[in-house]
Amino acid sequence: MNLPNTMSPVLAGLADTVLQPGFRGTTLPDWVRRRLAAGLGGITLYSRNIGPDGRTSELTAAIRAENPHVLIALDEEGGDVTRLEAFTGSSRPGNLALGAADDTTLTRTVAQGIGRDLAAAGVRLNYAPVVDLHSDLDNPVIGTRAFGSDPRLVARHTAAWVTGLQSAGVAACAKHFPGHGATAVDSHDALPTITCSAAELAATALIPYRAAIAAGVRAIMTGHLLVPAFDAESPATMSRRLMVNLLRHDLGFDGLIVTDGIEMPAVSATYGLGGAAVRALAAGADAICVGGENATPGVVGLLRNSIVAAVTDGTLPEERLAEAAARVRTLAEWTATPLGDSPSALQTIAGGAAERAAAERALRVTVNRRPGPSGPPHVIELDAPTNLAVDPNTPWGLATPLSELLPGTTSVRLAEPSTAELATAADAGTGRALVVVARTAFRHAWLPTALRLLLDRRPDSIVVELGVPGGDRPGAVHVATFGSTALCARVAAAAIAALISS
Repeated sequence: MNLPNTMSPVLAGLADTVLQPGFRGTTLPDWVRRRLAAGLGGITLYSRNIGPDGRTSELTAAIRAENPHVLIALDEEGGDVTRLEAFTGSSRPGNLALGAADDTTLTRTVAQGIGRDLAAAGVRLNYAPVVDLHSDLDNPVIGTRAFGSDPRLVARHTAAWVTGLQSAGVAACAKHFPGHGATAVDSHDALPTITCSAAELAATALIPYRAAIAAGVRAIMTGHLLVPAFDAESPATMSRRLMVNLLRHDLGFDGLIVTDGIEMPAVSATYGLGGAAVRALAAGADAICVGGENATPGVVGLLRNSIVAAVTDGTLPEERLAEAAARVRTLAEWTATPLGDSPSALQTIAGGAAERAAAERALRVTVNRRPGPSGPPHVIELDAPTNLAVDPNTPWGLATPLSELLPGTTSVRLAEPSTAELATAADAGTGRALVVVARTAFRHAWLPTALRLLLDRRPDSIVVELGVPGGDRPGAVHVATFGSTALCARVAAAAIAALISS
């Protein structure tokens, strides 16, 4: 969209302030430099900006050199969704494992460690924690990202996580309001509908948000969700009833409201990028996140121009845009405060011990019978696709950590294998312990069948679930980690090595 040369610089500046786009590459593109110098209010980083060498602090320094007041954000959940450790796997247990361990001191400490890593990298706004309830087992996008399904458990760990992260000088952002857990649709793909009544939401999904607000959370991210109990026409991101009436007035939140990626089809397919951004701002959102591969110079320019045009034609009140920009600047001022050298008031556990302790407490080992022979095992990893929030470069599995503990371990990774391929894989482990590994096996139609075929052939197998456990605990031994992070895998490998070596 091309606007006349008479575009108001004041409106253009306000529109730039509320945008939080990403970009491609590990160095700062010239177009982003220009936009930052012109007043771009936020930048969202992803693992594609960090790369395998992890030299994030140089990039964030280059960003701030152009605009020292910019908000630099990242979605480092510290679990299966990790950006700082996308190429190695997270050295932390993730939310579902923290919920399974259910020790809020550990959760605070883990979140504080994430905050310290982010602050050292120059990132002072974290699009985390996920505070959704994992209330629908068929949910394709939340899963191990949630602390659990019990509202009060999720609430107490939400408060602990927010407190820990913000104690390190990094703003927390609870997501995805008003709750993405009770849906079987991924908003990366389409618009989910939350069928709960207002009373049901108040008794479930909203409880963690109340806890986050009470803990002083600095930001909340909207979910692209249709919630007919409050608004049967507009998604939450574009609903004043949800953004203002519920979140601002009823829940009392006065911090920054940021949208989930405005390019996601759940909203952009219907309204377009510019239309979705304008509607979100008009409804009460303060910042527009532009993620994925859609954050190009043309797209960011289109968004700014769409916002200015909406103010000019009266669709978006200038006062609303100014209010949104003011909230962005308020949070930017908070994040610009120099980090002190004084120790935190939290009782921390040094050297990663808290992370290890949480992963070990989360581990569930069910022994149904004696597993196969001792010695280096054969590992079969059953590979199924993850959701778009998980970086495809993030490694997973047990073969590597088991090989480190038990040299001579062999492995194969299979995706939707045939019966013959499963038989061959099982027979390759004849005379040795067989370890079968999956992530949230019950959610993929072919996986339970494959698992049954393997167990029919080798009933003495050890079955390891690195995702959300289902209702059954199959295998001679069943191991549940509640996450597929590198740390969770190492803890499971240690338990298995001890078991088959005893």
